[in-house]
Amino acid sequence: MIFHRAHQGRRVGAAAAAAAFVFSCGLAATAHAQDRLPPIPRDKLTPAQKEAISAYEGTRDALRGPWWPMLRAPQSVKLLMPWSEYLRHGSSLSPKIYEMVIIVTAREWSQAFSFDGHSQRALTNGLKPEIVKAIAEGRRPKDMAADEEAAYDFSTELHHNHSVSDATYAKALATFGEQGIIDIIGVNGHYTLISMVLNTARTPAPADAKGRLERFPN
Repeated sequence: MIFHRAHQGRRVGAAAAAAAFVFSCGLAATAHAQDRLPPIPRDKLTPAQKEAISAYEGTRDALRGPWWPMLRAPQSVKLLMPWSEYLRHGSSLSPKIYEMVIIVTAREWSQAFSFDGHSQRALTNGLKPEIVKAIAEGRRPKDMAADEEAAYDFSTELHHNHSVSDATYAKALATFGEQGIIDIIGVNGHYTLISMVLNTARTPAPADAKGRLERFPN
């Protein structure tokens, strides 16, 4: 797997610090002081925002996380929801790999809200706790299954090098097929957007978050 040296140094520094993700210890994720784009009171919603919420709640439970900040551009919620639903329920990836790719992306962006919820789902879907912990600490996990290794290498190279090597591509192709490659790229891209929204909005992690995700050193 190919990494830029700057990213290697950043990962080693993060792992050498105090554990980046304190697993199953009940500590809340560090919240920013100000939620820039908090939930909008229901009596302040525009007709377009109400319509976007109705479209969202037709497929999921109450609006939460990145969707409240995005509601400032309500059409973005309506347009992005079908893509999100495809990745979540219709892609070729197993739930374990889908959730693993999300937390790899959340770790790259130091995005505590996404990492908390999806790390719990990753565990529920069979990802080992030590793999989740390694990803949280910025380390390459040991003893990964073949599909986990292919997804991890593909995703981390894509984030760091903005492409993937022939060897990494070939391994992902053999493991997931061409549709799977597009689906992995889709999950990485979608959750990069989600991380950008949450980080810019300073949306705090849930109060009942199971761990603490530290920022990588700049």
